[in-house]
Amino acid sequence: MLMWYVIQVIKGREEAMVERIERVLPADVAAEVFYPQYTTQIKVRGTWTSVDKPLFPGYLMCITDDPRLVEQHLLRMDDFARVLRQGDEFVPLAKEETVVLEQFTHRGERVVPMSQAVKEGDNVVVTAGPLLGHEAMISSINRHKSIASLEFDLCGRHVTARLGLAVLSKEQWAMQNLKRAIA
Repeated sequence: MLMWYVIQVIKGREEAMVERIERVLPADVAAEVFYPQYTTQIKVRGTWTSVDKPLFPGYLMCITDDPRLVEQHLLRMDDFARVLRQGDEFVPLAKEETVVLEQFTHRGERVVPMSQAVKEGDNVVVTAGPLLGHEAMISSINRHKSIASLEFDLCGRHVTARLGLAVLSKEQWAMQNLKRAIA
């Protein structure tokens, strides 16, 4: 049965490691190897630019039914890469954990798009995007970096993940909706 397993790699090398692992693993060993990403915006020379960043820096996901065989192939590589385990047992992601990732992404497109929210007094209300309906998962918001921090359990560990969240003032939100209605 195909399960999701986590592969630990060196932070900043996620993309290169996915490519290397895909070359090393036979096609029938893993259904998919990827690193989930999120889209956010940063200011470059005064202009807001969309960028994709790793959702879990230093970690890849591998969908396989044989984590031991994946580990054997990883051990043959020069780079650091290992399937996470507890003791001697490889631990797959729990169904609830994979459901959250599958709600935000899908096969072939493992990038969580940016969400939008509007600030109403002290409250921030998500109006569009993957965070809509998942506001309870948000632990903090950094408006200046257009990022929402989410906390949840992953492989028995409490982790914080970041997702893109553009927080608009009520006036900005009204102008954006007006422009859409006119177009």
